[in-house]
Amino acid sequence: MIAQREDGTGPPGERRPDASMSLLADLFSGKLLDHGYAEAAARRAAAGESGPAGGRLRGGGVLLVLVLAGTLIAVAGAEVRRGEPVAAQERSRLVGEINARTAETDGLQRRLDRLRAETERRRAAALARSEDGRRARRHLAAAAAAAAAEPATGEALIVTLDDAPGDGPEGRPADTGGRVYDQDLQVLVNGLWAAGAAAIGVNGQRLTAATAIRAAGEAILVDYRPLGRPYEVTALGDPGRLRDAFSGSAADRRLRALTERFKIRYDTRRAAGARLPAAGAVRLRHAREAGR
Repeated sequence: MIAQREDGTGPPGERRPDASMSLLADLFSGKLLDHGYAEAAARRAAAGESGPAGGRLRGGGVLLVLVLAGTLIAVAGAEVRRGEPVAAQERSRLVGEINARTAETDGLQRRLDRLRAETERRRAAALARSEDGRRARRHLAAAAAAAAAEPATGEALIVTLDDAPGDGPEGRPADTGGRVYDQDLQVLVNGLWAAGAAAIGVNGQRLTAATAIRAAGEAILVDYRPLGRPYEVTALGDPGRLRDAFSGSAADRRLRALTERFKIRYDTRRAAGARLPAAGAVRLRHAREAGR
């Protein structure tokens, strides 16, 4: 007698009597189900989906989000278009206010100049009555010239700086490298002082040792007053000596490099009779007793 294996099957070539019943047994036990179908059904059950209905819900949610996004974009565009005229009006109002304040400041400056001239006339008349007074007046005149408290006239070397020609707003270059900045004017002014200038002014604004040349946005300020292009720097003194001393200096080399690289305008000319006004605001910083 041939023994069977432990799993109940016989040796090869021998057929079990209940072999025809094994297919029905597997079917009723569920062994014939595909494991992939079973896992997919389990995932749907865990997510609470119900077949095609869940897909429709997801599609509806995406459509709702797109509609809301489109509505927000349309509202934002409408607000921007509605705000453009308001911004233009506000800018026009600010420009008008700036012009009005500038005109007011110019009027006050002219009044200050008249009062200063009247004060100087009265002081000169009082000091002329005695020898000590005349001596004090000479000292005051020398100190006033050094502090730019008095107008100055004479021969001058005039240096002009301007932005490179361009197609930007107001003819300015679109490339910022072609613009004149406050640092460029600072370098030029310091170079002219070093060359021996007796007095310096920029676009009619007299400079002192304490005058600031700064930038505010795209504007250049001298003594907190905005300047317009081109920038003319007037240096009082012998024009030939000033040009010889300034040529080849560090300031001259820098400006020539800007001209070659960015096409900034940089030229000089002589002036036989230039006049610079007194500085706008002179404060007393040091004092000592006369005769010492």
